[in-house]
Amino acid sequence: MPDLAAPTSAERRKAAALAPLLLSWWARHGRHDLPWQQPATPWRVWVSEVMLQQTQVATVLDYFPRFIARFPGAVSLADAPVDDVLHLWSGLGYYARARNLHRAAGIVRDLHGGEVPLAFEPLVALPGVGRSTAGAILALAGGQRAAILDGNVKRVLARVFAVSGWPGAAAVGHRLWVLAEACTPDQQVGQYTQAIMDLGATLCTRRRPRCGQCPFGRHCAAREAREVEAYPAPRPRRERPRRETVMLLVRDADGAVLLERRPDSGLWGGLWSLPELEDAGQAAEWCSARLGLTPERLVAHPPLRHAFTHFELGISPLELRIATRPGAVMEGERWLWYKSGTSAKVGLAAPVSRLLASIGA
Repeated sequence: MPDLAAPTSAERRKAAALAPLLLSWWARHGRHDLPWQQPATPWRVWVSEVMLQQTQVATVLDYFPRFIARFPGAVSLADAPVDDVLHLWSGLGYYARARNLHRAAGIVRDLHGGEVPLAFEPLVALPGVGRSTAGAILALAGGQRAAILDGNVKRVLARVFAVSGWPGAAAVGHRLWVLAEACTPDQQVGQYTQAIMDLGATLCTRRRPRCGQCPFGRHCAAREAREVEAYPAPRPRRERPRRETVMLLVRDADGAVLLERRPDSGLWGGLWSLPELEDAGQAAEWCSARLGLTPERLVAHPPLRHAFTHFELGISPLELRIATRPGAVMEGERWLWYKSGTSAKVGLAAPVSRLLASIGA
């Protein structure tokens, strides 16, 4: 693991006091019945950690059991078509996570005999597995001393040690890693790791933290200064740009809609979506050039908005009714005529799924 600057003597003393307090609290108030804890195998922990990136536990509780039932191990995931994976991931967002998990499962199958390695270097060599995810797998599934630094842990440590600045900044992130390493105990590391995540998720929340129930009490510098909600500092504000697109719902007489697979990289990478145009006025020309026909009817549907981390997308849906499927568009790797209930289950971008449901496709 990377070398870190040593914590100060005062920080070491505080760090040594935290684990016993946290473990005592967790034994009484922590979460002991999460599905990936029963049992906490390397595969189940890995899948849960990937799902929990940028996603609330309540949401993952709905997705995790279905995903594990379909893919009980790395080999079953590696052997599955990526469309099967993306379909079960639909709605969780951040689809690069699913594609990386699929690729990584293939590496585990081919290089590690299908068993998730319980060593730091081979773990972080897997696509989508960073230092914190590797640490969680090692600690929770392997009982090895390895620090983690997810969003909850960043918030707890920033408050306990009054670490100023946005955790996404390199210097602040480095500082928090120093403290995470110092606080991680040699014993009961799996319990400690779950406990500090639970503390951040249930008590040391971003807003309205329940400091009166926190086991750290006077050990928390932010609480002593009565500035708990000032830590950690938020991401520097910047105006989120808005983009506009026209999505074409090309629908045949049977009600099937033409889908186009997105490129593997970029927005909704690898998912099935709808053809897009910059301007609705280009629809008839597109239909003639791409499909070799003129639509019988154009129907504009109410616009919708979809928020991403860095921008907002305004979508103007335009339905193009056609009498027959054109021979110019053949199904394959790029195109698919889709109808819910009769077509294969595929990964759909969330707003596309909503649009298809709204027209009964």
